[in-house]
Amino acid sequence: MTTTLEPSVQAVSALPAPTVVRTARRRPRPPVRVVVATSFITLLVLLVLVPGFFATSDPYATNIAASLKPPSPEHWFGTDRLGRDIWSRIAYGARYSVLIGLAATSLSVVLGTLIGMAAGLSGAFITGRTGRTMDEGLTRSLDVISAFPAILLAMLVVTFTGPGVWNIAVAIGIAGIPLYARIVRAQTFVVTRADYVAHAAVYGRSRWAVLREHVLPNALTAVPVLAAIDIGTSILAVSGLSFLGLGPQPPIPEWGVMLAEARDVLRVAWWAGLFPGIFITGSVIAFTVLGRWLQVRLDGRNA
Repeated sequence: MTTTLEPSVQAVSALPAPTVVRTARRRPRPPVRVVVATSFITLLVLLVLVPGFFATSDPYATNIAASLKPPSPEHWFGTDRLGRDIWSRIAYGARYSVLIGLAATSLSVVLGTLIGMAAGLSGAFITGRTGRTMDEGLTRSLDVISAFPAILLAMLVVTFTGPGVWNIAVAIGIAGIPLYARIVRAQTFVVTRADYVAHAAVYGRSRWAVLREHVLPNALTAVPVLAAIDIGTSILAVSGLSFLGLGPQPPIPEWGVMLAEARDVLRVAWWAGLFPGIFITGSVIAFTVLGRWLQVRLDGRNA
């Protein structure tokens, strides 16, 4: 005996089985300004690593006959008063400006993080009067350093140590320590008193395990953002101190040194100061844009 299905049932049964389509979650594309900033930073990295690949001539070679030549196919950014190719000097100068700024930022990050972490942990892991004394001592030391503007403090340090490549890196690095120390201290203070940290300790986790698994990852979230922005600020500080004669000395093609050498000829050779200034300004803007974008990404991930 056979049964005949209704026409509507036959039509439904004839349809193909539904398929589950999984749509891949696309990551949002970075804004155009972030792409431009990243491209500029990539150029800086390449100039630091292989400046000879981009330079068109010897950055130290003088040619008085070609003094103050405007931009041309032979000299893309023109020449300075000694006939040196400005583009080549900018390419080789990136190694000084960027590396000094990176070294100064690294010093600030390392020392500031250690001091801030020690101050923040003193109240949680070191109980009693000893912990309070340690926290107050470190905090007061930061207050003394913060009493001076960062650039003035860097100038004072260079005045005692003398001008030079590494001296200026140390000076700028010391001036940036309070910023990282205060932020890390505040974050550590909050994290160590969070409920999940207390629960981890109750369940038998050692202090080192709690510090490694819970405190450090959450207390240092703001450090990469600050470091990215601070690299550009440090490059600006390096150029400013070099402009005042407190950094690398001529004939080193540091960007601030190039600005100082161009200030007497700007009326007749605008290009001598314009292009080094563009690279200084571009570095500050690029690292700031990258840092702000990292902040937005981290805030969205933690939301």
